[in-house]
Amino acid sequence: MAKVLERKPLTFAERTYLPQILSGLKTTFGHLLKRKVTLQYPEERPAISDNYRGIPTLVKDPEGREKCVSCQLCEFVCPPKAIRIIPGEIAEDSATAHVEKAPQEFEIDMLRCIYCSLCQEVCPEEAIFLQDIYSFSGYTREEMVFNKQKLYEIGGTLPDRHFKWEKKRLAAEKGNGH
Repeated sequence: MAKVLERKPLTFAERTYLPQILSGLKTTFGHLLKRKVTLQYPEERPAISDNYRGIPTLVKDPEGREKCVSCQLCEFVCPPKAIRIIPGEIAEDSATAHVEKAPQEFEIDMLRCIYCSLCQEVCPEEAIFLQDIYSFSGYTREEMVFNKQKLYEIGGTLPDRHFKWEKKRLAAEKGNGH
């Protein structure tokens, strides 16, 4: 059997909705008195946290040399297959001939990239980094496929903590008997 509950009758104030109206006005005036948080976007930008993962880019060492050796680990580990690398050979008479390979082509499709940072983590040469850039756009899909030149342009130069080029050069010279 259902139990019937009696509703208590509304008071005069509750019937006129005055408590609800006053509560809403209190909230409105509270927001009016708060400091404004609107940013004038292109000129003012919000602070970016330290663990923000932005767009992946290629970086060069302080001498301006390519750090990427076309190992293709970033291409293999990329979940959406946004990275495409075509390895190329380095000329024998080049100053960087002691390096195995260099990328002939390196492309990242930013429309497919999910900014997971796996490419940065797996790179043994520290050639790919996620930058703190969060606003970029293009008019066509082709503009959003960044080639090697565009990736180096955005990435720039980062300090090399390993000095791998000098170690490899010295090892190559010792191996050749110089």
